[in-house]
Amino acid sequence: MNKLIAVVLLFSTFCFGQHNQEIEKPVRDLFLGMKNADPELMKSAFAEGAILQSIAKDGTVKNENVQEFIASVSKFSKGDLDERIVIDAVHTDGGLASVFTPYSFFFKGKFSHCGANSFQLVKQQNDWKIQYIIDTRRKENCREIK
Repeated sequence: MNKLIAVVLLFSTFCFGQHNQEIEKPVRDLFLGMKNADPELMKSAFAEGAILQSIAKDGTVKNENVQEFIASVSKFSKGDLDERIVIDAVHTDGGLASVFTPYSFFFKGKFSHCGANSFQLVKQQNDWKIQYIIDTRRKENCREIK
């Protein structure tokens, strides 16, 4: 009986771990694309019509055009932008996934700010894509992310 339980736990850990890796891939690709100033990798992470927003200190929500964001990031040199994340939570229901990632942002090797990203992803033609991102930005009470 103990062997059966161990096999079931191992199998479920493997399956769910693989599932999360598929969901996390576009999130990780986005930040790798930013770090490498690679517009094609960044574009590949997003669904058509994706939405990008930030919450300002005063609570207002600012919209940013995804294509303009990618063009802006692409103008930097490789290694200038380094957003280090920790994936704290992944939730799924069918073709919908939610990923929450606290982060620390470094510009040319120096700490700039921190916050959290909330991603909504959709599964389209067997690939997960980012449909929506909203983030916070602050300079205090930052969690060190390496």
